[in-house]
Amino acid sequence: MQTIDCEVLHRPDSSALKFLPEGPYSLGPGRFSWVAIQHGADSRCGSINIFDSVEEKCGSWELPGRPGFAFPTDREGVFITGVERSLGLFDTNSGQWSPLLNDIDHEVNNTIVNDGVVFDGHLIFGCKDLEFSTKKAGLYLWRAGDSQLIRLRNDQICSNGKAVQRDSAGTLHLLDIDSPEKRITSSVLDPEQGSLGPQSVVVDLSAEEVFPDGMILTPDGRSLIVALYDPGDPDAGVARRYDLESGALLTVWRCPGSPRVTCPQLVQFDGKVRLVLTTAIEHMTLDQQTRHPNAGCLFVGETDFDSIGDQPSFSLHDGL
Repeated sequence: MQTIDCEVLHRPDSSALKFLPEGPYSLGPGRFSWVAIQHGADSRCGSINIFDSVEEKCGSWELPGRPGFAFPTDREGVFITGVERSLGLFDTNSGQWSPLLNDIDHEVNNTIVNDGVVFDGHLIFGCKDLEFSTKKAGLYLWRAGDSQLIRLRNDQICSNGKAVQRDSAGTLHLLDIDSPEKRITSSVLDPEQGSLGPQSVVVDLSAEEVFPDGMILTPDGRSLIVALYDPGDPDAGVARRYDLESGALLTVWRCPGSPRVTCPQLVQFDGKVRLVLTTAIEHMTLDQQTRHPNAGCLFVGETDFDSIGDQPSFSLHDGL
């Protein structure tokens, strides 16, 4: 097993932007976006943020609610975004929010949209129970072509990291995290039928104090990288790489001075593929934040990958 110490890449200039950053996504060499899910414990809004090492700047756009994800589209500066119980388009050029779907997860109370993944023109995203206690939140497929919203599950608590893997036979598998369950699972996914098969456990973290949060597949599709949200007080938070076939732990990336690691992503910097990790100050006292001076920062670590893997823009068909 290899251990890699990461370094701070970006230190947000406010506690609001340090509170709960998640969902980094490559926008090209030296550029990536992420969401600040909410700007404080009592906040009802968050933002889309863009880091640009080429132009040496970082931008932030406040959203009309709490985002769960934001993915770039094939329209420059426009992101498909899950906000509260809506799915819509946010244009960073104009600041305009254009809802596409409302009242998501309307059959239950007190849930909002959370993490998602784009693949083959489709979008899968889940919701979370704001009390983190009841198995009632939905998992949805927004299908390419007919833009139909299909509910795949209705029993999640806090739907988090997702990835879609295609096996040698062409069968799709959804790798999924429901954080309080402390497991990474795999299910056969059939977008045409709008169906999801039974779950099998890929990685079981139930014996540990940490919670799996964001997750990505490695470029070769043989392993996954998962960010671990540690509610405790360790000197460093971590992300881990697991082999999909054996479940073996392959690599650990450490984030010194920041225990709550939320999401990973691969981004190219200066011709090298590096791992970007978001971290949070959520549920940390001021004393804890003093002891962990890098909490809420974005980190970067070395990798031996030669590509950033599959990070597609979402294709917007006519009428959207």
